[in-house]
Amino acid sequence: MAVDIPPLLTPSRLRRRGGLLGECLAEFLGTFVLVAFGCGSVATAVAALPGSGRTAGPTTFFLSAGDWLLITWGWGLAVTFGIYVAGGVSGAHINPAVTLAFAVRRRFPWPKVLPYWFAQLVGGFGGAALVYAVYHDAINTFDHAMTGPKTNGHTLASFSIFGTFPAPFFHGGIWGPLVDQIVGTAFLVVFVVAVIDLRNTGVRANLGPFVIGLAVAAIGMSYGANAGYAINPARDFGPRLFTWVAGWQSLALPGTLPGSFSDYWWIPIVGPLVGGVVGVLVYDLFIGDVLHIRAQRGERPEAGRARPTEATDAEATDEE
Repeated sequence: MAVDIPPLLTPSRLRRRGGLLGECLAEFLGTFVLVAFGCGSVATAVAALPGSGRTAGPTTFFLSAGDWLLITWGWGLAVTFGIYVAGGVSGAHINPAVTLAFAVRRRFPWPKVLPYWFAQLVGGFGGAALVYAVYHDAINTFDHAMTGPKTNGHTLASFSIFGTFPAPFFHGGIWGPLVDQIVGTAFLVVFVVAVIDLRNTGVRANLGPFVIGLAVAAIGMSYGANAGYAINPARDFGPRLFTWVAGWQSLALPGTLPGSFSDYWWIPIVGPLVGGVVGVLVYDLFIGDVLHIRAQRGERPEAGRARPTEATDAEATDEE
């Protein structure tokens, strides 16, 4: 229900926010919501539930697939609401990989790429700071109770609340996690452009953000365990930068755990940026170009095929 809501600021102060500044503010807030709820779900699973006595012990987590599902659904819903928050102003990229992919193939203006990236990075940093402010007691209690290697009193498990790292079976190698990030982000961008492409099977009733959230959950369930499925440079580097400031030191930057992995910080940046471009090119090669040529020819879909969103009820009836 539309209502006339008066602005908080005077019109003279609002004018600057009508353009790129307003879009960057929206990207900041959308990414802030994304990280606040995504990292918040991990903090709940890793530190808050064990510390609150809701698991078998103060350091007991990830005993079953249900713990992982809590996180994958948490990130999926985080993406959903991040898009709902920012979508009407900036398009809610809330992911530098999406911004780059749109610049490469969706005519998103190249001069806006770096400002969007900066806003997304700051939003990720701020979201992580909020999670730490809310959960620092649980995190500190968890780290104190944990045994094993610690960096400045912090553990790899508590770092996982904020940043990503490779699974032990990669033995510190870079190619496995890098390929994992490229594949996961390529799927993400394929799903995003498929959902927003009005020439394809349309998502109606403003359900696009929810469906994209489902896509993120699906990627987490299918490709998440290898390297934590960052699939978003701002989602990883913003919180990583915060944890470096907050005391995780080398675990965060350069992303090193002696004997396990080293200098990992760049992989969740480069992998998603490459994967995003790969994803948009794959979609256009296999789907977008076909839809384009059919639209140029004025071809109507055959009976039994999904109809484009602009088809009216009358046209649908005629085709049946």
